[in-house]
Amino acid sequence: MHPEDAFVALADPTRRQVFEGLIAAPLPVGKLAAGLPVSRSAVSQHLKVLSDAGLVCAQKQGRQNIYQVEPARLAALRGYFDTLWGRALDGFAAHAEQRYGEEGKDADGSNIS
Repeated sequence: MHPEDAFVALADPTRRQVFEGLIAAPLPVGKLAAGLPVSRSAVSQHLKVLSDAGLVCAQKQGRQNIYQVEPARLAALRGYFDTLWGRALDGFAAHAEQRYGEEGKDADGSNIS
């Protein structure tokens, strides 16, 4: 799955609350809905979107589904952000080196301390 799927799923503030509610522990729909200002039916719809994006999964326990964050998907998203962060730092380092050189001097030759 593409990171965009997760971003679209998490763009909705209520859906983010549902997702964040599952960070601490797996929960059934009823317990998730009890802590949110939306109906149980709305929480189920949000869970469907999160599930389709691969962010949560459900385990059947008796008559109810227990939802939890999908750890592999979360790890993949973290890897994506780590790659972006690495590229941003590389770009900053290249810019600093171009501007100040390896000796720490500005383009006009003055020290930058």
